[in-house]
Amino acid sequence: MYPETTVNAAPATGQEATPLADAVVQAAIDNAIREARLNDASPTAVIGTTPPVAQPGRPPMSQGATDASVLMLAGGASASMVGLASAVVMYVSQYADPAVCAIVFGAPTALVLALARLAKRAKPAPTVHHHYEGPVHQDQRNVTTTTRGVWAKTTNQH
Repeated sequence: MYPETTVNAAPATGQEATPLADAVVQAAIDNAIREARLNDASPTAVIGTTPPVAQPGRPPMSQGATDASVLMLAGGASASMVGLASAVVMYVSQYADPAVCAIVFGAPTALVLALARLAKRAKPAPTVHHHYEGPVHQDQRNVTTTTRGVWAKTTNQH
């Protein structure tokens, strides 16, 4: 952390070099380094099995939770921008119909939501490969489960 230093100061003009003065200067430097090490408040590197400490800011989350929270923050910001824009248009025009403004400013949002649902449904089905050795009996059944009522009754049909 702090390198060990040795002082070989050249004597000033008109002074003699004395080993005692060099030893006193060296002791003073060593003492200053030792005090700096004792009073050093900078964090040290963590080594070992100590668990991590939560830092200020967003709490620690999984990657999926982080992605979802960022998506919610972005959605909230965009919704507030659309609402603010429609309020400004209605205020500036002084005769804008709120229903027309709702249609005009809500249409892009509805379009984006519809495209997102379409994209979610357009995912291809996964390809399943089975590799067997020896005698194998494979039984694939589709089970339809229906749960209805306040007191749930589950019916499984093969």
